[in-house]
Amino acid sequence: MPEPQKKAPRRGSTEGKGAAESVTGGGWSAASWESTARTLFCREATLRVACVRLLLLSNRDFCFEQRRPNLNEVASAKDDLKLISYAGSDVGRRRKANEDCFLQDDELGLWIVADGMGGHAAGEVASREAVDTILGMVKQGRPGLNDEPPLDEQDVRAACRLLEGAIQAATYMVFALAELDADKAGMGTTISAMMRFGRYAILGQVGDSRVYRVRGDSAEQLTEDHTLTNWQIKQGLITEEEARVSRQRNVITRAVGNKDYVQVDTAVVALQLGDVYLLCSDGLHGYLRLEEIPALVRPGGAAAVEQLIDVANRRGGKDNITAVQVEVG
Repeated sequence: MPEPQKKAPRRGSTEGKGAAESVTGGGWSAASWESTARTLFCREATLRVACVRLLLLSNRDFCFEQRRPNLNEVASAKDDLKLISYAGSDVGRRRKANEDCFLQDDELGLWIVADGMGGHAAGEVASREAVDTILGMVKQGRPGLNDEPPLDEQDVRAACRLLEGAIQAATYMVFALAELDADKAGMGTTISAMMRFGRYAILGQVGDSRVYRVRGDSAEQLTEDHTLTNWQIKQGLITEEEARVSRQRNVITRAVGNKDYVQVDTAVVALQLGDVYLLCSDGLHGYLRLEEIPALVRPGGAAAVEQLIDVANRRGGKDNITAVQVEVG
């Protein structure tokens, strides 16, 4: 059974910046990462932070345990597809401050939603630092990737490795910062990230934020929630209906930063003309039914994001609400 981590009360404020087609594969295990981290990074917290920042500058490449994509799928999208994003974040109706953070960088092809957790504004720090670290790693490593067709498995594995390595670096950074400040001990954040890679999108997932894809009139959840209730559903202990009202629905089993290693889910999805991808925190998806998402995103642009946030607020707004909508045109 996974080790649960409960989201702590939120008191910080963060302003925003700006499982799909896959099979399991080989790579480094958690034990391998921890052993290597002890060699590569000093155990002193101040030097941990410095080493992660040095990693951002040098773009040291690690191969973590990851999912190997299936390249047999033929994408109908053209090479000149444009991905345009719209985003918004709201404190909601119950919280005093917003500890969510998001990134939208259409030029780089990177979109992130992070839902911070921890007292004394720790959630704000965790989500912001995680997003900044992932952005820095991807900026450094992206030019070295080959996304020109035809792609082979090695090309896609390299892209998965980059995004996963960026999230691992963020984990180490947030963990180190927490060691420097006792008030921020145990802080962490969820991460749902999407990186464009030619005709494909690479997804990286930790926690219970989500990535949805709307294709035609149907929506699909592409990421898996790392929560206690989701684990109970998979084990047949409770139903989805019971999970929605469970007192344990906010207990997450993975987070970026509360330890110096986290298992990251990666996946590869083929882009198609007309697709809409929705990255969101649980303050939004907790109020949505899968079947109503296509109609909510259909207006497109900023209007769709505003509508999504408004729906969450009208239905309770108990948490911070963040949405990043990426449209394939």
